[in-house]
Formats: sequence, structure tokens, C-alpha cells
Amino acid sequence: MDDVLVPARLQFAITAISHYLFVALTLGLVTYLVVMQTRWAVTGKEAHRRQTRFWGQLYVINYALGIGTGIVMEFQFGLTWSGLTHFVGNVFGAPLAIETLVAFFAESTLLGLWIFGWHRMGRTLHTVLLWLVALTAYASVFFVLTANGFLNHPVGYEMKDGTARLTSFTELLTNPNALAAESHILAGSLVTGSFFIVAVSAWHLRRRTGHEEFFWSSMKLALPLTPVFILLTASLGGWQIGYSVKETPTKYGTRSDRAQAMVDTFTDKFGPGNYFPPGFSQTAEFVMIIPALFMMLIAVIGVLFMIKRNLIRRKVLLWLLSAALVLPYISNIAGWVFREVGRQPWVVYGVLKTEDALTPGLGAGTVLTSLIVFGTLVVVLLVVDWTLLLRFARRGPDGSHLGREPGAAVPASRGEQDPAHAPDVDTETAEPTSAPSF
Repeated sequence: MDDVLVPARLQFAITAISHYLFVALTLGLVTYLVVMQTRWAVTGKEAHRRQTRFWGQLYVINYALGIGTGIVMEFQFGLTWSGLTHFVGNVFGAPLAIETLVAFFAESTLLGLWIFGWHRMGRTLHTVLLWLVALTAYASVFFVLTANGFLNHPVGYEMKDGTARLTSFTELLTNPNALAAESHILAGSLVTGSFFIVAVSAWHLRRRTGHEEFFWSSMKLALPLTPVFILLTASLGGWQIGYSVKETPTKYGTRSDRAQAMVDTFTDKFGPGNYFPPGFSQTAEFVMIIPALFMMLIAVIGVLFMIKRNLIRRKVLLWLLSAALVLPYISNIAGWVFREVGRQPWVVYGVLKTEDALTPGLGAGTVLTSLIVFGTLVVVLLVVDWTLLLRFARRGPDGSHLGREPGAAVPASRGEQDPAHAPDVDTETAEPTSAPSF
């Protein structure tokens, strides 16, 4: 069994973690984009429009490539984990179907209209489209976490003829485990988006690429909010732990007073076995917390040095703000490992064991082959994503193709010039340059 179960779990873990990395940045960036474009819609200032175009292009790149990892993950439910879909598909599949058919397709359609709607519709309508993109993105997360919350704390169902049947869709949607996880993940995504904007802005300010005013404006928007979002994430994480200790006490091992009682219940119902998760799941909990402490320290120091623009002259601190981009990703990965691995040995806590969720007759060779294929695919998507993100981030606002006016020439990107020869101009007041539509 282990020669199939272990690679199957590893395959899903690689895909789920990779997809989550795309999601975290997507949710964080779209929230900031809403703020940027709303300011442009209200004030009509060119500076806000340029901000929306530059950061919007990076958002579109990340969103487009993240779709691939999501599709790969969906395939695995039918190919590798058909035991899960047969046993609880009537419950688990409902929110996933809504996410796919409503939230995902609505979000993609609205985003397409927003991308190609530059210069084809008014500022107000175009801004409303972006608001709808953000709202459908949040809806997508809600329905995915509703399904995941059922795996961690199954509610709103009854067993009939050996399968789970949905009895209360309202109870499923209001599952406290899902709501707490959704809030925590959304706040963590805002931290990720904040650090991404801060890191790119700090790189340009340190290298003096000629867009100091543009990236100082972006820094002023994101950096002061970063400590607020970190505190919000920590607070919502505490709320989530409060429910988790009651609902999945074995996740915390002997630290939970309820864990042994739950193990006794499982033993009576399913027979003797090891009902505690692997030890590294609890290690992941501490790995999640430690980067958050460093993020808070770095963010607070950065905010203090923003007084009188002192931050621009502190190259070491600017370098540190750029390097700190890795911290929210470490914290996100560790948090997801803690949540998912901590549920083991259950795929549906207290209802269905992970080993029983495997597709019957699945061979070790088949799983190993799919692990290599899917693993390679998601790694390639991650590499391509960050290659494009870094390339277009380095080009600066003049290298953005999103929202260019039709028929104009593409300007040379000052962001790719030698920093020593880059002009130090106020790009906030400079006339915008036009190029072919994205």
C-alpha cells in the first residue's frame, strides 16, 4: 500500500502547494489593483493609471500560469483519489462544482473584459469590472475552502448506502472550520501581495532605475499596510486554531487534552492504529510562525525609515525588503502543510482514511509516472511564472504592455538600462507613452 499511497500523496502535495503559491499572490495583487484603479477612476490622475497598468500586468501573468496548476490538481481527484469522490463526492463535489462553473469562469470572463477593455470603455465601467474580478476571486476561495473545510470538519451530511449524502447546504457553507481558514488565507494573501509590491519597489529604488517617484508611490501604498495585514493574519490564525483544537485535536499531538479521547473514539470505531499525524506537521506550525515574526520586524523598520524618505537612502534596508519576499511564501507553504498533513491519517477527518480514498487497482508504476509528469509540469509553470514576473518587473512601468493605446510604438524600457546611466526623472508627471494594445 505504501508504494502507492506515499507517491500519490506526494504528487497531490506538490500540486496543491504550487497552486496555492499562485493563489496567494493573485489574491494579494488584485486587492491592491482595486485600490489603484479606483483612485484613478476617482481622480483621473495618470500616475494611478500607470500603477494599475504595471502591477496589473504582473497580476495577469501570475493568474494565467496559475490556471495550469489548478487544472492539474482537479485531474488528480478523478485519476488518483476516486475513492474520495465516490464516498463523499455528493457533498465535497458541490462547492467545487460551483467554484469551477461560477466563480472561476465568471472571474476569467470578467478579467478578459478588463484586459481588453482598456481604451474601449469608460473609466467607471472598467473599474467596476476589476471590482467584480476581485469579488469573484474571493468567491472562488470561499467555495474551495468550503470543500476543504468539509475534509477537516465534515458537517451537513448523512451516511446512506455507504456514501455521504448532503443534507444541509447551509450548514456546509457556514462550516466554522472553512470560514476561519478562508479569513486566515485571505489575510495571508494580502501579506504576500504587500511584500511583492514592496520587494519590486525596493529593487527599483535601490538600483535607481529612473522610476523613483513611481515606485516610491507604490511603496507608500503597500509598506504601511504590511504590519497591519501581518497582525490581522496572526489574529485570524488564532481564531482558526480555536476551532481546530476542538474539531481536529489530534493535529496538535499530545499538546491537546482532547487528542487522546479522540484517538480512543477512532480506535473503537475503526480499530487500532496510529491516529496522530507525522511529526513534521507540528514542525511546520513553528516554521509558519517564525517567518511572520521576521516579516513584522522588517516591515516595522521599513515604515519607520519612510519618514522624510530616509528609506530611499538606506540601500541595505532596501535590499532586505527585496529579499524578504521569500518569507511570506515560506510561511504560506508551512501553514498549508500544517493544515493538510495535520489531518492525517484521514482524508475526511474521522470518516474516511487517506488510504481508502485511493483509486482501486492503482499501480505503483502508474502513480510514479503521474508524479513525474505532473511534478515536472507544475515546476515548469512556477519557473516560467517567476521568470516572466522578474523580467517584466525589472522593465518598470514603461515596459508594461497592458493598457497601451492601439497603434503606438513600443518605447525602450529604462528599467533594463544600466542603473548607473538611468535618468533620475519624476515619472509621475511624465507624459505616458503609448504602444500596441495588450
